[in-house]
Amino acid sequence: MSGYSNVGTRAVYQADDQRTVPQAELNNREPYKEGQTHSHDNLDSKDGRSIANKLKAQSNKPDPSYHHNDSYDAEAELSKKDSTLPAKLHGNEPSKGAKIDQQIQEEEEEMLRNKGKK
Repeated sequence: MSGYSNVGTRAVYQADDQRTVPQAELNNREPYKEGQTHSHDNLDSKDGRSIANKLKAQSNKPDPSYHHNDSYDAEAELSKKDSTLPAKLHGNEPSKGAKIDQQIQEEEEEMLRNKGKK
């Protein structure tokens, strides 16, 4: 009867249920490299990571405000010239806001041309 506890026999448990990882192995792990990819969402308010870990994860991402990043968005460049063009390229009707933006841009360009002539 000495092999029994209040919760069951020894055969119920696996051998590694209560074993811990050696401290030397914990120290050699690469932080932020372990675990499943995309297991944490930086925008998830209920993610249990500390603020320091969230800041470290964000610091690894390139800053989109810099113009010399590797990402080049052709549609963004097209929308700077004609705000209705990306929607037309996708076969959609441009939104009302895009139409108004384009109209304002054309009026401002015309005003600048008229000022240059005078």
